[in-house]
Amino acid sequence: MTRYPALAALLLGVVAACGFAPLELWWLAVVAIAAWMALVHAAPTLRQALWRGYAFGVGHFTINDNWFQHAFTFQDKMPHALGYLAPFALALYLAVFPAVAAGLAWRLRRGGAPDVSWALLFGACWIVTEWIRSWLFTGYAWDPLAVMWVPVQPVAWLATLAGTYALSGLTVVLAGLLLCVPRRAVPLGGVALGAAGLLVAQWLSYRTTPAVLPDTPRVVVVQPNVPQDQRGESDQAMMLARLTRLSGRPGATPRLILWPEGVIRDFIEDDYPYWVYGDTSPALTRARMTAVLGPRDMLMTGGTALRFDSRGDVTDATNAVFVLDPARRIRARYDKAHLVPYGEYLPMPWLLKPLGLARLVPGDLDFAPGPGPRTLAVPGFGAIGVQLCYEIIFSGEVVERANRPRLLFNPSNDAWFGAWGPPQHLAQARLRAIEEGLPVVRATPNGISAVIAADGALLGTVAHHVGGAIDVPLPPAHRATLFAMMGNWAALLVGLTLVAGAVALRARRR
Repeated sequence: MTRYPALAALLLGVVAACGFAPLELWWLAVVAIAAWMALVHAAPTLRQALWRGYAFGVGHFTINDNWFQHAFTFQDKMPHALGYLAPFALALYLAVFPAVAAGLAWRLRRGGAPDVSWALLFGACWIVTEWIRSWLFTGYAWDPLAVMWVPVQPVAWLATLAGTYALSGLTVVLAGLLLCVPRRAVPLGGVALGAAGLLVAQWLSYRTTPAVLPDTPRVVVVQPNVPQDQRGESDQAMMLARLTRLSGRPGATPRLILWPEGVIRDFIEDDYPYWVYGDTSPALTRARMTAVLGPRDMLMTGGTALRFDSRGDVTDATNAVFVLDPARRIRARYDKAHLVPYGEYLPMPWLLKPLGLARLVPGDLDFAPGPGPRTLAVPGFGAIGVQLCYEIIFSGEVVERANRPRLLFNPSNDAWFGAWGPPQHLAQARLRAIEEGLPVVRATPNGISAVIAADGALLGTVAHHVGGAIDVPLPPAHRATLFAMMGNWAALLVGLTLVAGAVALRARRR
């Protein structure tokens, strides 16, 4: 097919990255994946197939995770020059997963040209490897293939049935079917048109626009526009003044005011040792924060909590979300469970600290993980789920199943994600909304903040590097989707169905 198949696979991986935000050239990505699958099929040996899969992954993840470079510019203990190597170094690991998928698919191919059964098997292999990527070594679930369909909502709707990893596998199947078109153009075209018609019809029936009642509570999302390099230097009183000004004034309708992660640095819980607070008083800080609240309003905000041993020494901290009421009381707290390696804690500190390396986020304490997805009872607003920043990217792990919320709050700090990170993070939050049938609200220091409907539609946004607020009625949740009830077992079922379909097609030809 080409004199340099590994180089071709590398370039096709680069092109496939264009299917994701902010470019969103999904059609180009599908064509690139199809061409890469043809290279894998044509490999003369298993080793060549693995190498072509690995080269594709290196190109794909280096470009898609280019935002990772910006994280190194905010921590003087980490050499800034490492940032330019970081996306490539990360890609060297992540490329293992498409390599394994390619190797498995090559083993399952038959002689001749790629056929429908092989496309089905390749899709099943992709489901397995992408799912493993989401949890192995704490997991890195950023930008699975399914995310590129978020702008094409009738396709993204399929995630309500089987979730992200299944939709990624079906994307690979679609790309593989393109390789079969010359021989099967008529039947495949008829099936594709019929499936597209059914898909659009189902999506239209899923989309709902309920009437907004006069007493519907409102959601106010605040974005103060604070760059990452100014968060540690900004005066906290000035920060609170900006947050409270953007939060608006109380009215007759109850408001759920949502502030982002990473902007409240003062400790707001009582009963810490006096030396922790310095010149600040937690009661005074809470009073300033809740000054924006009317009698039926509530505030949810990111913050930091400390934990102590029996001697009163600080052991660690948690990245937290607090719920405050108009009486200045903390009504609930959520502790982030899925922490970011190298961001919120340093893996293998016994090895890396002597080398002079540190976390990308400044601070002396590593964060400790919380217990997992939790639904908080917010007076006047009901059950609110919380997923802090990075946690929202993990399909099937964002909701406390026994206590389904009416809304997911996703405070985040995207200020260190560069230009590509925030739109990619937003796209993944939109896919979680679609999967779970729940509205998702994102609040960030400097963008992109958004209120996302339960069908993934954007009800309001504040753009990157802009200060502002969103004030909309509290969006309704849909009934629990099939995926919400089954979780990632649904993806396993789709994978087994693809394998069964491939076996049936091959048996029929025999």
